[in-house]
Amino acid sequence: MGGYVRRDPRTWRGWSGMRENRIRKVWETGGVARNVFLGIPDSFAAEVMASLDWDGVTIDMQHGVIDYQVAVNMLQAISRYEAAPMIRVPWNDPAIIMKALDAGAYGIICPMVNNRDDAERFIGACRYAPNGYRSTGPVRAVFYAGTDYHQHAEETILTFAMIETREGLDNLDEILAMPGLDAVYIGPSDLSVSLGGPPGGDQTWPEAMEAIEVILAGAKRHGVKAAIHTVSAEYANLMIDKGFDLVTLSNDYRHMSAKAREMLAALKTG
Repeated sequence: MGGYVRRDPRTWRGWSGMRENRIRKVWETGGVARNVFLGIPDSFAAEVMASLDWDGVTIDMQHGVIDYQVAVNMLQAISRYEAAPMIRVPWNDPAIIMKALDAGAYGIICPMVNNRDDAERFIGACRYAPNGYRSTGPVRAVFYAGTDYHQHAEETILTFAMIETREGLDNLDEILAMPGLDAVYIGPSDLSVSLGGPPGGDQTWPEAMEAIEVILAGAKRHGVKAAIHTVSAEYANLMIDKGFDLVTLSNDYRHMSAKAREMLAALKTG
């Protein structure tokens, strides 16, 4: 009776070496990456969203109702698909950033990066020495990405610094100049509030729009990718036309609610 030979699951999809980051691949070909946030603490919901043709799927630990163990389960569900698994961490805390990466996140979106020190703390937690101070222990990441994870993590993992305050806007150039920063990510609601405007996504308030243009121009000037959170496809397309490199189109519970509302409205009542 022949023995069972366990194959490397990466070879089933034609991978060699560390599993690729789909967002990076899109950028390398000059495309715009399409991302979605997950706020529902459920691995099946994560699996359903990942099965669609997103380039990135981001577990939202800041404003989603998700803790670390649930996030790990969601990462496992996402792993079947090609979308890059990312996490928006709750804060610029090296401990949770490193745990998210060790669990297999291929990108970290860090909120409230307001100055050079914030950016240095964030980026350092994502990079191994000598480029940072990330501790070596990718406990689940090696099963998702491959046993050569340590050798290739630097060019695979993505770092997104969220610019969403007046202070961040004032210190934009020093943040963008930080080595190891891949992208800035605009949080339109917090940015608008910080500037004295209304909360909410898809901002059209003039001062908020001006700030968005300033951040985008700064990113282009420094050779850093620019990303933004949007609520509607119409606004996302507007941001793509402006030159953004990644757009997040809302989140899982908004998509679910919108479709349910549409179907309920179409349902006969008698």
